[in-house]
Amino acid sequence: MTRREMLFESGSGLGGVALAWLIGEEQAEAAATDLNGGLHHRARVRRVIQLFMNGGASPMDTFDYKPELTRRHGERPDPKTVDTPGANWGAFMKSPFEFRQHGQSGRWVSSVYPNFAKRVDDVAFLMAMTSKTNTHGPASFLMNCGFILPGFPAMGAWISYGLGTLNRDLPTFVVLPDGKGLPYNQTANFSSGFLPMSHQGTVIYGSSPNPVPDLFPSKKAAYITDESTRDGLKLLETMNRRHMAESPGDTMLEARIASYEMAARMQVSAPEVLDLSKETDATKNLYGLDRPQTEDFGRRCLLARRMIERGVRFVQVWSGPGGASQNWDNHSSIDKELPPMALSTDKPMAALIEDLKARGLFEDTLVIWSTEFGRTPYSQGGNGGRDHNGGTFVGWMAGAGVKAGVAYGESDPLGWKAAVNPTYCYDLHATVLHMMGVDHTRLTYLHNGINRRLTDVHGHVIREVLA
Repeated sequence: MTRREMLFESGSGLGGVALAWLIGEEQAEAAATDLNGGLHHRARVRRVIQLFMNGGASPMDTFDYKPELTRRHGERPDPKTVDTPGANWGAFMKSPFEFRQHGQSGRWVSSVYPNFAKRVDDVAFLMAMTSKTNTHGPASFLMNCGFILPGFPAMGAWISYGLGTLNRDLPTFVVLPDGKGLPYNQTANFSSGFLPMSHQGTVIYGSSPNPVPDLFPSKKAAYITDESTRDGLKLLETMNRRHMAESPGDTMLEARIASYEMAARMQVSAPEVLDLSKETDATKNLYGLDRPQTEDFGRRCLLARRMIERGVRFVQVWSGPGGASQNWDNHSSIDKELPPMALSTDKPMAALIEDLKARGLFEDTLVIWSTEFGRTPYSQGGNGGRDHNGGTFVGWMAGAGVKAGVAYGESDPLGWKAAVNPTYCYDLHATVLHMMGVDHTRLTYLHNGINRRLTDVHGHVIREVLA
């Protein structure tokens, strides 16, 4: 073979490989278009915003009206029928907040949610959510990852793994924690677990002057220029890829390379996404950015809208840090502790629904409101608060694919246990995946010889809340 023949043959071979790759990409894109972005069937939802109330929001003080509690207020529960852990309980306690019916659906909503009450006809309520535990850490893992133990991927990570990105210049799974701190379990709630680490949640501190730490070099480091940054990234890429070739299957190394590449792209894309200066004053005020009580959560809800508008698949917005205060863990004086939390979220979450509808994003975006468990129908030690209760709590969904104005399930008359159609996290997760075009039983990952999935061996699609 002559030199010219050798170059022609090798060049043609590489061209064939490139052509095959391009054809494969086109076929994959065509298939995704046929399924509207779904993996196993046509999708109704392309993006998700999850609002998570950290600490255990009290159902009978927000969305689950219990006149029986009013009737039995002050009575002592029978310890033979109330299987409470420990003896730190007092009498049955009515809600200190007034409930009224709202909308054509006639949903009961507490007075702590005056703005959201106007949007109940846009929402499907899950009135009999239940948990396997009433401890913060395991319950948060269960609601986010489908297991009470750490080490399992969050729903956002599974969606990233199954469906991929809609915008290569932004992360697929973004987490916006409360400005006061991270929730219980810290970042483990948004971990990729045993999935490749590139699918873990990217934490962006939306309330901070520096939302993405170390995205840009310090102004004091004048020696770091655009040219030196490019050279440094190129050198790191060369070294890491050489190391990766010697360590095939090292997902931590793959994720590190991907994170460097993403960070470089975000230096261009992130400033525009995080800059709210181009939003109108009317929009900012709609979310409550003009009030100190709602500014933090409202800012992050607005950022969530901007992110999904630009192709982020899954955004989590957290209300409340971990710890004994400034969250939804209202063990004492619920009449004083719950209203500030509700006030901080009420106007922003109503605004989020209104804004998504106005912009045409409600047609393919799902909004979820979650918490890890509920509260007891009796007071804790007679101090006006409520203890943890995994027996029943409330969640809701709004947006694409949702049958608006309905309610699924029912708790018992006291709000102690789920009584009709108990709904576990597995059912919620299966329903969300279904709306995104994913069969929850087929989205699996082989780990330690087990085909793991988000819903473990459980879960059913809640078709009663599907449009």
